[in-house]
Amino acid sequence: MATQDDRLARMIRAVLFDVDDTLVDTRGAFRHALGTVAAEYLERVPSADELTHVWRTDAGGHYRAHTRGEISYREQRMLRANALHVMYGGPELDDEAYDAWNEDFERAFQEGWRAHEDAAACLDRLDAEGIPYGALSNAAVAYQELKLAACGLERVPMLVGVDTLGFGKPDSRVFALACERIGFAPGEVAYVGDELDIDAQAAMAVGLTGVWLDRSAGAAMPPPGIIRILNLSEIAVVTTI
Repeated sequence: MATQDDRLARMIRAVLFDVDDTLVDTRGAFRHALGTVAAEYLERVPSADELTHVWRTDAGGHYRAHTRGEISYREQRMLRANALHVMYGGPELDDEAYDAWNEDFERAFQEGWRAHEDAAACLDRLDAEGIPYGALSNAAVAYQELKLAACGLERVPMLVGVDTLGFGKPDSRVFALACERIGFAPGEVAYVGDELDIDAQAAMAVGLTGVWLDRSAGAAMPPPGIIRILNLSEIAVVTTI
């Protein structure tokens, strides 16, 4: 795996990162937040793993509707909260009740923000090699800047968020803008993210090197042209300026 990474990365002069579950352990933060609201609101409290899986799977596709610019951030989270309550026996949340729910959820979510253990070392290596990097995320810029700073990763500049153009990944325009802002052509840039479809494959479709961060070490292999890594220490970027 490292050999493939080294071979393909020789063209790379800059790196773009996803934030959630790439640099930051957002899954763990969701686990903490969902456990907090479940204990207060739900009649039937499933395991933390089940609750987190249901939330992240988002069967209604509400978060992706938000990233397409179809609904607001508040709307998508309120819809997901109510869907969770329907599934596990919680009260229907109107606007006022949702505000109280979200205050509890957001406080616990932010308490759970932590950088992945391999994030700082990866950035150190890029800094030592003089490789510029930045972040492209499907969350709002200011919110992700707050998250990165809370995790000690404030050195990562947020280049493009979902609020920059009003939509996010996998739209090709957000990748193109991020490349423009980091100052390199797509063919010189790698994009590293944990979701195969909207991260690695979407980036590759625009001409970037798509790097799929598969922290689960699943058995599935990526399509041809996608680099699969299991942790950020496997990123081997070599400049050929």
